[in-house]
Amino acid sequence: MLFYIRCVDKPGHLAVRKANREAHLAYIRDGFADKIIAAGPTLDPDMEGMNGSVFIIDLESPAAAETFTANDPYARAGLFESVVIRPFKKVF
Repeated sequence: MLFYIRCVDKPGHLAVRKANREAHLAYIRDGFADKIIAAGPTLDPDMEGMNGSVFIIDLESPAAAETFTANDPYARAGLFESVVIRPFKKVF
């Protein structure tokens, strides 16, 4: 089942993002690389700074999507202001 996950960083938390980036990437690479359809950071309007994350990921259930997000090192470090998880239907 595909999910769209949108995580918005807390304002002023770029240092938290940078400090946890390697752990975040390892978490994705080591446990979920084969489940990721698309993933990456969202950018500030000036295209310089990162301000959130988006995933389209294939997981077993809504509970698995919540667990995936909660265990992300970014979430554990308190980076996210909000997280939205929605079922996703790939058309193209």
